[in-house]
Amino acid sequence: MQKVTDMQKVNVERTYKARIGELWDLWTTKDGFESWWAPEGFRVEVHRLEGKTGGVVHYTMFADSPEMIAAMKQMGRPASTESRGTFTLFQPQTRLALTHRIDFIPGVPPYDSTMAVEFIPSNDRVRMVVTLDPMHDEQMTRMATMGFESQVGKLDKRFAA
Repeated sequence: MQKVTDMQKVNVERTYKARIGELWDLWTTKDGFESWWAPEGFRVEVHRLEGKTGGVVHYTMFADSPEMIAAMKQMGRPASTESRGTFTLFQPQTRLALTHRIDFIPGVPPYDSTMAVEFIPSNDRVRMVVTLDPMHDEQMTRMATMGFESQVGKLDKRFAA
């Protein structure tokens, strides 16, 4: 298994015709987070979200489409997973970092994974740059990246109108 420190971080960038406050709220409020934070076929229920440095993010992700429920069952994985994270950086409407505790993968010791987000306004648009830490191996990094691209696709649809 490759060491996490040997693998590259993953960058995901999007530019939206939006106000910076709209994007910021999607990352930092319960309603905003629940509206997009999960790949297609999944949803989240936020139990606690404290928008501040050191603030807790605690949610459960549920497979909610028949296809995803079946896929999770076929992989021997539960249809829901509880996740916890902390805002390790919180500069309103500019930058944030969210560190998740990865403790739900069978056979893998728990570890932390951080995503850093920068919001760059320009006229009526906002560029969102997300940098994802690699996961514990290349395959999981690819899967996590695909999942994140899927959930960002929800933002793409929202701001395409």
